[in-house]
Formats: sequence, C-alpha cells, structure tokens
Amino acid sequence: MRDYKKYDVWVKSHELVLFTYSQVLICFPASEKYDLLSQLKRATYSIPLNIAEGCGRNTDKDFVHFLDIGLGSAQETEYCLLLAFDLQYINTELYQLANNKVNTVKAMLINLIKSIRK
Repeated sequence: MRDYKKYDVWVKSHELVLFTYSQVLICFPASEKYDLLSQLKRATYSIPLNIAEGCGRNTDKDFVHFLDIGLGSAQETEYCLLLAFDLQYINTELYQLANNKVNTVKAMLINLIKSIRK
C-alpha cells in the first residue's frame, strides 16, 4: 500500500483545498451555498481524496484509475473557478492564483500517470 502523504501531488492538491476554503469560497454570495460553492468545494476535495483512495489499491492499474478521476476533478475545479470569475464572485488576482494552483496539480497528475503507465 502506498502512503498518499508522500506524493507531492497529494500535498499540492491538499494545499489547493485549503486555499479554496480559506480564500475562494468566502467570496461567494450566500445564494450560491448549495450551487456553485458546493460544486467547487466537492470538485476540489475530490482531487486529494481520489489520490488517497488510489494509494489504497493494490495494482498500478487501479492506482492510475483513481489518478485519472482526480484529474477529472481538477478539470472540474478549473471550470468552476472560471465560472466564479466570470460571475464576478472572485477578482482577477484571486482567479489567476487559484488557476495556477489547479494547473500545477493537473500537470503533476499527468506526469505521475504517464510515469506509472510506462
């Protein structure tokens, strides 16, 4: 069994979750509590959750499957952030910072997936 805490991509994705909770979600209006706010929250924490779940699997194939799901959640997070920006819930600076964090996680996931599939 792998230790998910030893993966840099898990660390970065966990940091993304903490950043999203502490900096992004607080900017949303109360009317979004059960809509976009909830969707962004779930998409963001789904990334490290899937990495952790994949680490509990026995085969590389199963591990990569959960990394793929985490990558999909990162894509979803990226879009939720774009929508929040376009709806003017977050400013340009915050959007760019959050988007950079998501893209870092995506790149790390892609690289890890590629290295395992070789």
